[in-house]
Amino acid sequence: MSVYSFQAKLSNGEEISLDTYKGKVMLIVNTASKCGFTPQYEGLEKLYETYKENGFTVLGFPCNQFGGQEPGSNEEISSFCSLNYNVAFPIFQKIDVNGENAHPLYQYLRQQAPEDSDLDKEGSLYKLLQDKMPDLLEGSKIRWNFTKFLIDQNGNVLKRFAPTTKPEDIAGDIEKLLAN
Repeated sequence: MSVYSFQAKLSNGEEISLDTYKGKVMLIVNTASKCGFTPQYEGLEKLYETYKENGFTVLGFPCNQFGGQEPGSNEEISSFCSLNYNVAFPIFQKIDVNGENAHPLYQYLRQQAPEDSDLDKEGSLYKLLQDKMPDLLEGSKIRWNFTKFLIDQNGNVLKRFAPTTKPEDIAGDIEKLLAN
């Protein structure tokens, strides 16, 4: 099994199979428009623009499970991303990433990479979660908006990055995969 086994709906309602992205390096990210990490859209778009010609894409999956920070409709989210960050990479319909209604893709991603490879246990996000939402630190749960999963050209989940990891800090990992 790989990420190619899953389907999801784009923000316009079109259902596509992730095998559409076979042979590409992917960065799959749960996003939100009203989060302190929302400016990461800029860095994600820069990664996409820099490497798309070399076989790379970003896939954005809006989620409203963290502080209600993605309240808009799919159309509003798509418009926000386009108008504010010139996002050209695919944005999918809003989904759940944790809990019983979690999208099957995210259930798989969490199973394949249960821990953030770089979660700073001294950082402010970790401390906030520890104090206010300790259940998000349990098991393989997505901790917050802008958790990122790096997928290789064969659809294998290689690494999970914490929400605090800036997109530009992942560029080296992307370049290594694209060089293979």
